[in-house]
Amino acid sequence: MTWRAATRDDLDTYYTDEFPDYVDDLPSFITATGPKQYALAFDHPHPVRKDEVPDKDFVRRDTWQTDAAGERQQAEFDGFDDVLDFIQHPARNDPLGGSEFALADPGLLDQPDPRPDAVYYALDNWERPWVLLVDIDAKTIARERAADALPQDTSDRDDEALLEATGILDADPTGYPYAFEDVDQAIEYGFEVRDIFADDFDAEETMVVYSGQGVHVYLLDTDLAHRYDAQSREVLNDLLLESYDIPIDPVVTADRRRVARLPYSLHADVSRIVQPIESPQFDPRTATPAFLD
Repeated sequence: MTWRAATRDDLDTYYTDEFPDYVDDLPSFITATGPKQYALAFDHPHPVRKDEVPDKDFVRRDTWQTDAAGERQQAEFDGFDDVLDFIQHPARNDPLGGSEFALADPGLLDQPDPRPDAVYYALDNWERPWVLLVDIDAKTIARERAADALPQDTSDRDDEALLEATGILDADPTGYPYAFEDVDQAIEYGFEVRDIFADDFDAEETMVVYSGQGVHVYLLDTDLAHRYDAQSREVLNDLLLESYDIPIDPVVTADRRRVARLPYSLHADVSRIVQPIESPQFDPRTATPAFLD
């Protein structure tokens, strides 16, 4: 099982031919106007219409126009087909429309329409503001494993030196800052977190998503009392990090304004499909897009 980065042609093929077939499988809270934003990352910066503004390799687009009080006024996307058009051809279908801050029309440039290197949606949601996500990354697990393997203090060594010294950079997938065993461990941790949600929080609605280089674990129960405010999120971080010793990214849990990889989008660094999974025995090889077959 080897990893490789997706090419521009791969991205074009995936989002044109494969991704549309997954749209009906998206979780119910991910709609055209539910998340407060969609975001795209590009492998090369693309200019905007205003000359003085730097080229963009990452853009966020609101799903609603709002008034001064933050109340919704007009939807930017009429349906998910509009979101899909934006993903497939960002500059031609920029929701900012005629704004001078919209992506520049590729027809007027000497460079093509950008292709998304990554597709994200905002965890902050108009309809379900209690959506909560825990991020577990194979890179974090590999770094901690490397530090534990060396007898001396490693606090002053950068990650690459540490991973090289312990042979992790040479392990499959060669050159990545983790080994496949770290990906497998992240998946196991993800299902452990799901069990903690069920046992400690009486959660009824959870979801584990393979993110390409780790997992995202969702707690989706309706929470009208406090909607997982800052304090409750910090308590959850402390519980997972200190009581259960699970190497999560606490910033992602705490900050509801973060974006997450859209399920069924492509993780271009490894050419794997981001997707919900049902078992800790999930094999990332099954997340292979058709262009690799």
